[in-house]
Amino acid sequence: MTETAQVADALRDVPLFSQVREGDLQRIAQAAHTRSFTKNSIIAFEDRPGEALYVVLIGQVKIVLTAEDGREVILSTRSKGDFFGEMSLIDDQPLSANVIAMEDSEMLVLHREDFQRCLEEMPMVAFGLLRAFCKRLRQADNKISSLVLQDVPARVAGLLLDMADQNDGVHISQQLTHHLIAQMVGSSRETVSRAMGDLMGQGLVAVTRQTASIPNRRKAARAGRGSGDQGMVEVSRRTITISNRDGLEVAAGRN
Repeated sequence: MTETAQVADALRDVPLFSQVREGDLQRIAQAAHTRSFTKNSIIAFEDRPGEALYVVLIGQVKIVLTAEDGREVILSTRSKGDFFGEMSLIDDQPLSANVIAMEDSEMLVLHREDFQRCLEEMPMVAFGLLRAFCKRLRQADNKISSLVLQDVPARVAGLLLDMADQNDGVHISQQLTHHLIAQMVGSSRETVSRAMGDLMGQGLVAVTRQTASIPNRRKAARAGRGSGDQGMVEVSRRTITISNRDGLEVAAGRN
């Protein structure tokens, strides 16, 4: 399969391009290219001119504001099928936040001229963009409302519901540490830890930790065969599951 065909297959799973005709999809695929980013690398810089639309194919990124003292506030996250960078391409203003890879990620990149040509020549892309803008505006309204009107436990409960809704409504597929949750709800890690403890104590959420042994082939090769577990690396994965959704919605002030 050619690179263009692989890109076209990836685009079919992106909501922004889901209604585009096959011929137009092929044109977009020919204009776009893929780029890989390692965990914690900066994909786009705040206050720099925007040069491309980025679509997440693999991984997850965070859109972040950074204070002078180094504190971070996460405005939102983007995962598979989501996109970012479009506002600067439309209003010609600098990027309003940094975009950082939360894990090793792969992006589809469509440069300014090609993106603007898509909007001019492909109405379904423009409609898809408008739908995405409406969704994000509603999410921003909800977030502002929660910051003004709700306490931290309610904000944490609401965030967990929103994250679960991105999966199956019960399980949260993204890796959420207390520090990350604090950055997303505008609080401290200690306060979030207490809130999570309360939610777990009420039986609303469950947090499990699974540890897997993963072969470290380079280390095993150096140690030689028959060296037992010297070639193993212990990896711990933390999973959050909503145990009582109705109760969590009450805690979030949504019921």
